[in-house]
Amino acid sequence: MREDVAEILFSEKQIQEKVNEIGKQITEEYKDKELVLIGVLKGANVFMSDLMRKIDLPVIIDFMAVSSYGLSTQSSGVVKILKDLDQSIEDKHVLIVEDIIDTGLTLHYLCDNLLSRNPKSLKICTLLDKPERRKVELKVDYKGFNIPDEFIIGYGIDYAEKYRNLPFVASLKREVYEK
Repeated sequence: MREDVAEILFSEKQIQEKVNEIGKQITEEYKDKELVLIGVLKGANVFMSDLMRKIDLPVIIDFMAVSSYGLSTQSSGVVKILKDLDQSIEDKHVLIVEDIIDTGLTLHYLCDNLLSRNPKSLKICTLLDKPERRKVELKVDYKGFNIPDEFIIGYGIDYAEKYRNLPFVASLKREVYEK
């Protein structure tokens, strides 16, 4: 598995330091508010697990599974909700937790969908961001790292359902996904 890594971009230690920092920011901003964290499966599960333990507030968690990639490396732009929320978010402060934002098409669709459910507020938190690939405007409220336009794996992020269990974020060798 590690032989497919082109370069480690962020070590386990760097990621944990950034997660601690974001957790403190969220704790300060949402003090005395009920917060619902919505993890976007499957990629955000590792980030969300670490992040929620760094938020010093009672939080409610829920998950959505959406797909626009399938087994491809490019978003199709067509978003399918594979798993919806288990509870209502009406009148609640909602924070979407994403692993990576690329074109923004999937997240833009998800935000529109969630806003139609009348939350008190809706914000976005992502570990990784590729702003140069953005096709729609998005306001990212909490961000870990900007990354280059490369295919990324590790820390929950996959290629063809593999590599999620790597403890770091790395770029994947081109020859692996250009086969």
